[in-house]
Amino acid sequence: MTDPAFMDIAGILRQLPHRYPFLLVDRVLECEPGKSIRAVKNVTYNEPFFPGHFPGRPVMPGVMMIEALAQAAGILAFVTAGVIPDEHTRFFFVGIDDARFRRPVEPGDQLILTARLERAFKGIWRFSTAALVDGKEVASATMMVAPETKAAKS
Repeated sequence: MTDPAFMDIAGILRQLPHRYPFLLVDRVLECEPGKSIRAVKNVTYNEPFFPGHFPGRPVMPGVMMIEALAQAAGILAFVTAGVIPDEHTRFFFVGIDDARFRRPVEPGDQLILTARLERAFKGIWRFSTAALVDGKEVASATMMVAPETKAAKS
């Protein structure tokens, strides 16, 4: 993958430390380092949380939507910083404000995940995020992430 504006699953796996069943970004449609990202999460009936949330009426848990948004913001942070995560470098989710959920997300929906970098100050990066289905906002939040960098052990 050479185009920074698009990222397939191989590129996402290089940018995020998450793996199945917790990797919640399927594709990056646009990524402008230092500015914004637009990514996709295809919601399928096979998600591991649907059998228990809820039997007979599968609904994606709000916390999973927030995690998907945090992962999109994490990709933007890594791309902006020019860092590939490894055992010595990670961005951690450190805060959330103003989380809102506007409608249920169900199997078959396609979440469009957006994050915009609002500011980076003293090691804390703040993002404005939103998830949309069919062009309508289903969730939003302001999120903060911070890098954890450990020196490599000799």
